[in-house]
Amino acid sequence: MVATSVELIQAEDAGWNQLHTLVDTLSPEEGDRPGYYPEGWSVTDLLGHVGGWLAAAGLVLERIRSGTYRPEEIDVDEWNERFLIAMKGVSFQDARTQSIISRARMLQAWTELGDLTREAAFWIDKGGAAHYAEHLPRLGDWVAELHDGERG
Repeated sequence: MVATSVELIQAEDAGWNQLHTLVDTLSPEEGDRPGYYPEGWSVTDLLGHVGGWLAAAGLVLERIRSGTYRPEEIDVDEWNERFLIAMKGVSFQDARTQSIISRARMLQAWTELGDLTREAAFWIDKGGAAHYAEHLPRLGDWVAELHDGERG
């Protein structure tokens, strides 16, 4: 069953707001501190990753609208690696800004789409609410760890 546009935007907005409620409590130094993931990711890396997927979702929505979407051309693992490499060394503030711009572009592409197809709903959720939900539990824990470290 495909979610309605109203359900998708409500979930997307709620997830985005939760993500940024946590991220916006961090200083640039905290944002750059490795430890969000054991592999050494920082919140800056997370923002680059999320922003990359929002940008990708916007591109896919444009392809769906123009009739050029080819799911077989998408390699999720390769895209993940590409986003990580592209954003390595970017500042916390720039990664934060990039994620905001990527989200705005995805939302614009969604608005331009017209009818919500099953493929479009999948990519809106994958780039937005479902993706945020994947990262929010660890982000909440990591932000709490960072803040506890300040008080301790």
